[in-house]
Parts: sequence; structure tokens; C-alpha cells
Amino acid sequence: MPAAPQPPPEKFDFRRPIFLKEVELQHLRSLHEDFVRFLGARLSLFLRMEFSLKLTRLNTMSYGDFTGELAEVAHLCLFKAEPLTGIGLLDLNPSLALAIADRLLGGRGQAVAAERRLTEIEIGLIDDVIQLILEEWCGQWKAEPALRPLVVGYENDGRFLQTSPKDANLLALRMEAAVGEVTGTMQIAIPYYTIEPLVRGLRSRRQKEGARPVADRAALQWHSAFDHVAVPMRAEWDGCEVSLREIACLRVGDVIELPESLLQQTRILLNGTPKFVGTIGLEGDNVAVQIGRKLTTA
Repeated sequence: MPAAPQPPPEKFDFRRPIFLKEVELQHLRSLHEDFVRFLGARLSLFLRMEFSLKLTRLNTMSYGDFTGELAEVAHLCLFKAEPLTGIGLLDLNPSLALAIADRLLGGRGQAVAAERRLTEIEIGLIDDVIQLILEEWCGQWKAEPALRPLVVGYENDGRFLQTSPKDANLLALRMEAAVGEVTGTMQIAIPYYTIEPLVRGLRSRRQKEGARPVADRAALQWHSAFDHVAVPMRAEWDGCEVSLREIACLRVGDVIELPESLLQQTRILLNGTPKFVGTIGLEGDNVAVQIGRKLTTA
């Protein structure tokens, strides 16, 4: 009986082991595409101007390779995603950071003549933007318990960073951003040993979904007969209470002050039933609502 054919040998680089399977990288890419889309919407609302964001790279690489690619003039935020161990890096192009600072001061997000390091005042100005980016990244994992971002410090030169060994494996995310007249890159790099529990959780959830009975999976399939069923949808707020006298005194052109917190408490109703809570803002020339969470019915 002839021997079964042996598979051809495959190359393996022990200095750069592949610690994520292709299907896991695809799942992580889908997760981070959602992150980039939601982050762009949140930053547009926060800055009150168009902030476009595009995912350009998601791959694994060594810590030494990542820091070697950093520009000589950089704005680096060192952060932790508690309760996980390890320190991640957020690299924000200085020109982009300065444009954001200009916008926060009431400007139009104009570019500066040359890239330079940020002053302490400018770092303090964009601290809320940094926190918003990290909160959105942590929230995308939907981990239990929820991840909490904590800024450890800032650096302006990646050559002297020592937050991980040079041969440590990272998951690196690169985004191309544009605000006002300025374009630049944002990068997030996180050690594999930090996100390993999160990857295991994603893998476990996928296996449970795959093990679900066929009847259950079929019940979730979409029926084409529903494609053209119209469902009325509206967004509303719980505003404020006023007296009948105050209402009687209202005239065209009067302004009623409402708390800013209402923007994040917009209820979305389907056929008159509240289903979601979101944040209202602008998408181009249109008023839009970003869905934040689903309401649970009693």
C-alpha cells in the first residue's frame, strides 16, 4: 500500500511567530472597522466639524519594528486598559494634534507651518480627545468586566520607549484622519499578552454561536418578504417642564434652553415603541442619531 503523500514543509520564523489565525485577524478587522466608524462620528460631534477616519492597516508586528517606524517628532500616549496588564501606545500625528487643539480653541482646524512637539498647554487641550479615543476602543471589545482606559503618560520620541521588550508581539492599528485642512495618521498598538484574554473571549463566543442548534440559527435568518415593510421611526427627547403661563408667553424667535446631556439621551422609537438610546449630531448636511445601546423591555 503506497504511503500517503506528506504535506510540503512550511517556513516558520521563530522570531516572529504567528499568534493569530487568519480567521481571528478577520474578526479583529471587522471589530476595528466598527471602532473606526463610530470614532469618526463621535469626534465629528465633539469637534463640531467633519472628522473623517479610515482604517488603513491592521496587522501584527514586533515592538521594535513598530517603534522603529515612528516619526522623530511624535505625540505618543501611553495607556492601560484596566483591569488588563500591559501598556498600549496611541500615536497621534503632531500636525493632526495641533489642528485639533486649534479647533478646540475656536479655530477651523488649520495646519501649522511645520511639525513640532506639543506644548504642555496643547497636550492638556487634546487630553479629552485622547480619552474619547481610548474609551471608544475599550468599549468595542464588550468585555466583562468593562475595560477602563487609564492614561499613564506622554512621550514625544519613540526611540527611547521601553514599555515592552523589543521582540514582544503587538496588534497594530493604523488610521488615516482628516480634519479641516489637515490630514495625518493615528495608530494604536497593544501587546498581544494584553489582548490575549479578549481574543479568547471572542473565540469562545464564536464557538458558542457555531455550536448553536441549526433550528435556532435558522430562526434568525432574514426573510425577503420583509424587505419593503415600512416601519415608522422617530427620535425624541425628554425635554423640560414649563408652566402654562410660560408657554402662553412664548413667541416666534424665543430660545428654550435645554441641558447638553440631552444629546446623549436621544430615544429612538420604532412604530411608537422605544428601542434604542443614542447621540444626536450632524452627518454632512443632515441631522443624524448614532445608536448607543439597546433598551430592554420589561
